[in-house]
Amino acid sequence: MILIAALIVLAVAAGLWAEHHHADQSRRMAHSSLSLMLYLIVPLIIFLSTVGLKFTTNIAGGIGLAILAVAVVGVIAWLVARGPLRLDRPSTGSVIASTIQVNSAFLGLPVTAALLGSGVIAEAAVYDALVSAPVLLIGVFGVGAAFGSSAGVGSGKRIRSFLLRNPPLYAVIAGLLAPKWMAPTVLVDASHILVYALIPLSFFAVGVILATEAQEGSAAFPPPLSRPILTVLVLRLAVAPALLFLIAAPLIHLPHAYLLQSAMATGITALIVGHAYGLNLRIIAGAIVWSTAIMLTVGMVAQYLVPLFT
Repeated sequence: MILIAALIVLAVAAGLWAEHHHADQSRRMAHSSLSLMLYLIVPLIIFLSTVGLKFTTNIAGGIGLAILAVAVVGVIAWLVARGPLRLDRPSTGSVIASTIQVNSAFLGLPVTAALLGSGVIAEAAVYDALVSAPVLLIGVFGVGAAFGSSAGVGSGKRIRSFLLRNPPLYAVIAGLLAPKWMAPTVLVDASHILVYALIPLSFFAVGVILATEAQEGSAAFPPPLSRPILTVLVLRLAVAPALLFLIAAPLIHLPHAYLLQSAMATGITALIVGHAYGLNLRIIAGAIVWSTAIMLTVGMVAQYLVPLFT
């Protein structure tokens, strides 16, 4: 976890520096990094990790319960934003989007590998493809369209995007159908190492995007810890996993990777959607930075304390 934290800090710093000194090149690099991960690295990791995975009742049932938990915590975010916080529509949308959008791929996969071992990467990958992806392309985009100050694409385009531009989904399907010989041990082991390449690639893009928004006056770095951001942190990091655990406990044995993924930090894609739809980017940027910092701190503490009690 210390290595992951160090990589994140260095990658974000590199992105911030590159955007300030070489804006055009840094934005092209950030776009290329995100595309490389989405269309090649993440699908490859998911495919190799899910070959031979038994799609049990716990794994399948956990997907539905995880989506239900995200929906409920999203409603709670809406009630708090419109009630006690009295936020305007774009800010309300930002609180909801930051709460339901989780960084289950670029941060979740390496953190899961570090804390729970490479043996559960497959379960973490299934969560990313079958929970986080639908939540992003239907839920987060829907929130953007409903609460943003600028018009966005319609539901039909979001559904087509989900079906046509979702390589992780098809990697899961292919992995579950593929024979075991298509994932030899040497390649599986290599993919577990490749997981950690997601960190510098993705958080370099985070640094570039945050620096771009700061220059345009839409976000600040480091972001102030406002009441809306505090609300997102409580809901995203504490309420969401607690709710999933309480819903699942009497029904199934929830995979540990699902619970960890449900507690992951806010995903960078929320900032991209917020920019496209006119949400409050200060809230989203702050949620990403603070939730990532808290998640890493808690992860490092857990990594060293848990062995003392086992």
